[in-house]
Amino acid sequence: MKEYMYVNLRQKPELKEEAAAWFHDKWAVPQEEYIECIQAYINHETEYGWYICLDGERIAGGVGVIENDFHNRKDLTPNVCALYTEKEYRCQGIAGRLLDIVVNDMKAKGITPVYLITDHTSFYERYGWEFLCMVQEDNQPDMTRMYIHR
Repeated sequence: MKEYMYVNLRQKPELKEEAAAWFHDKWAVPQEEYIECIQAYINHETEYGWYICLDGERIAGGVGVIENDFHNRKDLTPNVCALYTEKEYRCQGIAGRLLDIVVNDMKAKGITPVYLITDHTSFYERYGWEFLCMVQEDNQPDMTRMYIHR
C-alpha cells in the first residue's frame, strides 16, 4: 500500500493558497472564504483545523472543521466539512484516515462531539459516526442527514 503524508495546515502553512484553491475547486465555495478560515487556524484564532493528504507534492484529499456547515442547527457545532478524495485515490482509506485524524485532533483539544452533514447513508458509520437527525440545509428545500462522532 502506498504511503501518503497527512498534515494539518499549521504544519504546512505554505500550502494555504494551494489548499484553498483545491477546496474551492471541489466545493465551489469562494476561495477567499477558505483562505480566511485556513489563516484563522494557522494564526491560532480557532482550533477548528484544515487537513490534507499529500501524495508527494499533490493534494490527494482534504477535510476541514468549521463552526457550522450551512444548516439550521447552529447548536450542533463544530462541523466536519469539505471531505474529498480525488477519484484516482479513492478506496485506499484516505477519507477514513482524514476523518480519524480530525476526530482525534479535536478530542485532544477537548472539542467533542463533532458533527457533519451528508447525503451518504453508510460511509461514515464505518468510521464511528452515528446518524443523529435530519437538518435543514441553508437555502435548500430538502432535509439532509446529520451525523455525530462522540
